[in-house]
Amino acid sequence: MFARVKKSGKYQYLQIVENRKENGKVKQRVITTLGRMDRLQEQGRVEALIRSLSRFSERALLIISGKSDVSADAKKIGPVLIFERLWLETGIKNAIQRLLNGRKYQFDVERAIFLTVLNRLMVSGSDRNCDRWRRDYLIDGVDDLELHHLYRAMAFLGEETVDQKDATPFSPRCNKDLIEESLFFHRRHLFSELDIVFFDTTSIYFEGNGGQTIGQRGFSKDHRPDMKQMVVGAVINDKGCPICCEMWPGNTTDVKTLIPVIKRLQARFPIKRVCIVADRGMISSETIEILESPDNPIPYILGTRMRKVKAIRDKVLSRAGRYQEVRPEGVSSNDPASLKVKEVMVDDTRYIVCLNPAQARKEANDRENIVAALKAQLKKGAKSLVGNKGYRKYLNVDKDSVRIDTAKLKSEARFDGKWVLTTNTDLSPSDVALKYKELWQVERVFRDVKSLLETRPIFHQRDETIRGHVFCSFLALVLRKELQRRLEQSGYDFEWLHIKQDLRALQRVDIEENGRRFSIRTQSQGKCGKIFQAVGVAIPPTISEI
Repeated sequence: MFARVKKSGKYQYLQIVENRKENGKVKQRVITTLGRMDRLQEQGRVEALIRSLSRFSERALLIISGKSDVSADAKKIGPVLIFERLWLETGIKNAIQRLLNGRKYQFDVERAIFLTVLNRLMVSGSDRNCDRWRRDYLIDGVDDLELHHLYRAMAFLGEETVDQKDATPFSPRCNKDLIEESLFFHRRHLFSELDIVFFDTTSIYFEGNGGQTIGQRGFSKDHRPDMKQMVVGAVINDKGCPICCEMWPGNTTDVKTLIPVIKRLQARFPIKRVCIVADRGMISSETIEILESPDNPIPYILGTRMRKVKAIRDKVLSRAGRYQEVRPEGVSSNDPASLKVKEVMVDDTRYIVCLNPAQARKEANDRENIVAALKAQLKKGAKSLVGNKGYRKYLNVDKDSVRIDTAKLKSEARFDGKWVLTTNTDLSPSDVALKYKELWQVERVFRDVKSLLETRPIFHQRDETIRGHVFCSFLALVLRKELQRRLEQSGYDFEWLHIKQDLRALQRVDIEENGRRFSIRTQSQGKCGKIFQAVGVAIPPTISEI
């Protein structure tokens, strides 16, 4: 059935016509003639008829004339639908609500925290920016929230608890710790064998005063020694699942935090055994001495600074011995080994020397290319090479000359493709190397941690609101890793930037016409449908009445 215009004489008439088959042929039958087109248009009867018919077809709203009184409002819904589900199923929502029992806030604290966490996931930034950003998203329960509510919610998360039993010398026990512990038990199946944990830190500088005590000047990984900062540590298991985060004043060094974090971790979570796997920046003789304490030895696998430690440089790397090939589980013995290891004992300290032959060839080739470039430049008398860090370490600079340092070249060749570990475990050399290699695989997770924890600008003036602000970034990491886990289970491997872009493209357009309201959902773009499928969320219908 359709409308057509039929000309008769000097006038045109609007008709309703239907097609039907007779003896295998399509014939048209005029159901009714509505009238002369000129008169219908003059009196606005065509628009009136369409509005009347729209009561029986919601899709008719899409073709209503511009003369009709229609209002439309578009909101993004993709990120909200996905992360609302994960917010509930990871146990974050229930953990916060249980902690709020008996607290008589005059606003919805849980909604304020979810809003802040969603903002961290999608754009990151200040709480003031979050208050403006929410305008473009359809989030239940946030319409009545104001900026000061977000500040109070941050203070709630960072508020010190009455019981300070598991506090460290660097940070008090807070509400955020109770939430972390609740999440651990809720997701305990993900941490069934929490023997290996990875620990890393980053620094965050402040544009403001840096709180009451947490903002201090210290070694800045952001190269901003002029600014006050705080240190944030993240503890993650070997599957990349975030366990907890720690926050300390900016003048706290990494090696000082390692032992208190281990003891606090064992006190907070029911872990049978903890083996610390940490990168070379975490190691010091003082730290190892504490880890090897006869009263409470803690298993560790630590990277070393092989160029700076004399015993390693002069004894470990020069010790003769055959390398053993290492292949991860599932790798065929016919495949060329990408890793070789050997064990060396020096002064009752156990070292594992690791060699990656492919990496060794690459580093040797890179050095040869640098030397070739140096020779070419030195023929031109290019003293400007001294300012290049990549070149400078291979040069011997005298008062009146610049020449290639052959002794340095020979020394550097000893380190090609190698790294040295030290451990007090009874694991085999191959197991030690593979466990440490897992740290490299988790490095991508730590990069995610650092990008999410870089929640600048931070303008909060109190320690508790600063802690809450940063903890929201940790909760964002929990949600992001849970989404990644579910995508991997479904066989998907999507880039995070693409995930955000495709989720943001899913919008709901609310249309109001003559007192009736309808919602129209935009088309699913890119990977959006597969993300919804992996999380187990149904995409809303294309058109529905509100």
